[in-house]
Amino acid sequence: MKIDVVHVAKLANLPLKSEEKEKFEKQLSEILSYVEKLKEVNTENVEITSQVTGLENVTRKDEAKPSLSQDDALSNTKSQHNGFFKVKAILTE
Repeated sequence: MKIDVVHVAKLANLPLKSEEKEKFEKQLSEILSYVEKLKEVNTENVEITSQVTGLENVTRKDEAKPSLSQDDALSNTKSQHNGFFKVKAILTE
């Protein structure tokens, strides 16, 4: 199978040297040949799966936990205004 490596590299915005062109053309051809072989495998009785390790996501239930009161949160700040932390401006017009 012949592949236009220059075109593929251009689509991927990859600069290619002449020796790379030949090397990648051969490699991509081998990959596509292997994929063609895989199409011949009978998968009629194979169950669809997204992964084969048997692992499952382990997540915890999202629960609200008690937090600091506003007064406690502001108790160690050097500068506050109207119940909020006061910080130096980072955006200017």
